[in-house]
Amino acid sequence: MTSPGDRPASLTGGAVVPAAPVDVDRLRRRTVAVLATAQVLGGLAAGSVVSVGSLLAVGLSGTDAWAGSVTTAATLGAALGSLGLARLAVARGRRRALSTGLALAAVGASGIVVAAVLASFPLLLVGGALMGVGSAVNLQSRFAATDLSTSATRSRDLSLVVWASTVGAVVGPNLVHLDGAVARLTGLPDLASVFVFAGVGMLGALLVVQVGLRPEPLDVAGREHGVAGTRQHVPLRVALTTLGRHPRAVAAVLGVVAAHAVMVAVMSVTPVHMEGHGAAITLVGLTVSLHLAAMFALAPVMGVLADRVGARRTLVGGLVLVAVAAAVCGGGGGDHVLVTAGLALLGLGWSAATVAGSSIVAGDVPGPERVAIQGLSDAAMSLAGAGGGALAGVGLAVVGYGGLNAAAVLVAVGATAAVLVVSRRRPH
Repeated sequence: MTSPGDRPASLTGGAVVPAAPVDVDRLRRRTVAVLATAQVLGGLAAGSVVSVGSLLAVGLSGTDAWAGSVTTAATLGAALGSLGLARLAVARGRRRALSTGLALAAVGASGIVVAAVLASFPLLLVGGALMGVGSAVNLQSRFAATDLSTSATRSRDLSLVVWASTVGAVVGPNLVHLDGAVARLTGLPDLASVFVFAGVGMLGALLVVQVGLRPEPLDVAGREHGVAGTRQHVPLRVALTTLGRHPRAVAAVLGVVAAHAVMVAVMSVTPVHMEGHGAAITLVGLTVSLHLAAMFALAPVMGVLADRVGARRTLVGGLVLVAVAAAVCGGGGGDHVLVTAGLALLGLGWSAATVAGSSIVAGDVPGPERVAIQGLSDAAMSLAGAGGGALAGVGLAVVGYGGLNAAAVLVAVGATAAVLVVSRRRPH
């Protein structure tokens, strides 16, 4: 049981109010459980955007070149959302930040349904961007899980929240099985019906966070470390300068960004590639589900690896696996088994790189700048995904699926070399 501290004045109109004693370890476990439950519900949306969003984009735009547009819009929304939600977390706490993001994502799911009904491609992109804020919530949630962690539990706590996304992420793409029934009941277009489930999942996650994330983890963490400054605004310039003083964190961000860019690029056009080679929509949904399961289901294993063999080694191993996966996908051509296997390997590589890299970022940067740098890392990750998604559709149309994956291999190999070099520099 910790000794009583003072609640930060910014939450009490300038007055210092004595805080009740808190069992920090118990609160840490409960916070992880709450965040994990919200991830299960919110994860329904991720699979919907990937598996159905690209098909809706092609249908409404009339060309494969726009296949990655919804994913791009979602990742841009995630990038902007990451910065905004990090700032909101600093000012008002994790609960307010996560709840706001989930509410915006639910509005985005509704917007996609309306876009399908009206056959409006621009509205589809707006809805995708708002749903991307839900992805920013998922990203921030893994860092929120470490607010009360020790060095011995950090990677495990983070990976458990990532792992919790498995259920929703795997179920989400396979909701296409129910789109016909929902369409008959509601009169909505078949593919749009999937986003009804996504919206309901976001609202459920919002309720869980609002009710369960009390007391505020950042308040308790600030009191534990005697730092009420967790509530002060940290400008982007200061966050960048602080990050630059920690080479291991810089290397971690580089690795996470590269892994995410490759993953989004390959994943966003694989449904279109498979459909073009005769794959049924159910097989596409299964393939994406296996990919998402690989991303999330073994996250705790990646957390254990990061703790036992080192986060840096796990990060590098993940990037190597990403390169191998892109090579398998590119060499698979019209072989659905090889493409599915490659996409599963891609998910595993992404998981290792993301868990290990995020653990480094969460542990290597101390002080009030920590939350801002986490938001910066998430924004960079999402922007890289947006770039990968934007180029993926064009790449598919210009150089084909094989050429796109060859470029992905080069990116992953280059990132591996950069991580090895940068992480060896001395902190300053």
